[in-house]
Amino acid sequence: QVQLVESGGGLVQAGDSLRLSCAASGRTSSTLGMGWFRQAPGKEREFVATINRSGISTYYTDSVKGRFTIPRDNNKNTVYLQMNSLKPGDTAVYYCAAKGGSYGVREGEYNYWGQGTQVTVSS
Repeated sequence: QVQLVESGGGLVQAGDSLRLSCAASGRTSSTLGMGWFRQAPGKEREFVATINRSGISTYYTDSVKGRFTIPRDNNKNTVYLQMNSLKPGDTAVYYCAAKGGSYGVREGEYNYWGQGTQVTVSS
């Protein structure tokens, strides 16, 4: 079993930066592919970013490419979502997720989910 705890959400202005953290416990994070998803009000949850076990390979949804990065520190069993140049359209609850094997872009691939952290971007 894997437990994921997100932190770092909050209220920021457009153009600001924010870093979300996701701490994993119960299993060494270096064995897990990790991802971030988000759900805006009234919308379905969508993929944001993913990283493989070693941290070498990453993939992003088009709307965040060039603005978000997903570094990980396996020594700390933590994955991050560094969000720069935030826009009001980035407002959502952000969820961290983990899976065995490599990275993935589909919700159904992930076995473990955090509780979510709210990010609100004002204009």
